[in-house]
Amino acid sequence: MNIHEYQGKSILQAHGVAVQEGFIAETAGQAKLVAEELQKKYGTEIFVIKAQIHAGGRGKGGGVKIARSPEEAAEVASRMLGMTLVTHQTGPEGKVVHKVLVARDVYYKGESETREFYLSILLDRRRSAYVVIYSTEGGMDIEEVAAKNPEAIFTEVVDSTCCLHEFQMRTIASNLGLHGKAYKEMTHFISGLWDAFVSSDASMMEINPLLKTSDDRVLAVDCKVSLDDNSLYRQPELAAMRDLNEEDPTEVEASASNLNYVKLDGDVGCMVNGAGLAMATMDLIQLSGGKPANFLDVGGGASPKTVEAGFRIILKDPNVRAILVNIFGGIVRCDRVAGGIIEAYKTIGDITIPVIVRLQGTNAIEAKELIDNSGLKVIAASTFTDAAEKVRAALR
Repeated sequence: MNIHEYQGKSILQAHGVAVQEGFIAETAGQAKLVAEELQKKYGTEIFVIKAQIHAGGRGKGGGVKIARSPEEAAEVASRMLGMTLVTHQTGPEGKVVHKVLVARDVYYKGESETREFYLSILLDRRRSAYVVIYSTEGGMDIEEVAAKNPEAIFTEVVDSTCCLHEFQMRTIASNLGLHGKAYKEMTHFISGLWDAFVSSDASMMEINPLLKTSDDRVLAVDCKVSLDDNSLYRQPELAAMRDLNEEDPTEVEASASNLNYVKLDGDVGCMVNGAGLAMATMDLIQLSGGKPANFLDVGGGASPKTVEAGFRIILKDPNVRAILVNIFGGIVRCDRVAGGIIEAYKTIGDITIPVIVRLQGTNAIEAKELIDNSGLKVIAASTFTDAAEKVRAALR
């Protein structure tokens, strides 16, 4: 689960990590009040207005602006709120801005040089370990740095039996070229970031830019956090940070019905039980000349109600030209799935696109009898090859 920048920063602050101070605003009036409060507290005359969406590249898309007074902060916020922000990560459809973060200026002049770094902690599945990736080239996409200046990227692999060691934190600070107060601030920052990462069950925390100010403070100017969905049951406060406005409405509906659904860009909808069978079914659709329109796993405890919900969700995609139901009855009974298919036809109405059904396993014979006696226009398939042929014929 992804969360907003301001939410990620609140997690960091709870673990003693310094961040660019700011507050959220949902109206122009609130933005002005926040700017006035920041001005009173820090004496800042420049404010940063940042659109809160789950995507990077906000600055390039017009989602990060400067204001030089509380009144201007209100004007900028009024233009930003409600806009559809398009970045390289949102796709052409963009995302609507519902909130902005009004933050104080931290690029003030001082005795030393202001510097921007990149720092992230994430799960490296290839290594089966967490890694810290960091660079002196902050403020840029790390992929761009890797392509143009790979020697500027450093990696620390975290000991899977322990934690991020103190000597590794010191190594990071040294490789970033810090010394004195900034060096100590950086090691303290990394220690707090690691604690925040572990305690929140995050799969990624990315700070870009990580700023060394001109008075040698080290703080997070931006923060991107991804939480492990499987851990949310023990993180109720973090689970409450979920913003449904940032998620695909169909995927939200599927989640409410306990369905694992991911929308794709193909033309054949598929309904399967089990992730392994789902992947094999998607390969089958591809080999038959089609492209999967979704990943939909109804799970081991599929009931007529969940199967009907699956049909409704698949049929909302206008690109779907056929549906393949491929169920292996191990825990789930095939006759229950068949009942769900029949119920879907009754309640949804006339389903005009071809539906190919392959039911094998527990109560498969009873399932076939239910469908045969229903009078529905369902195309039965017995094997993977048979299903592929019938998908191919349906697309033709």
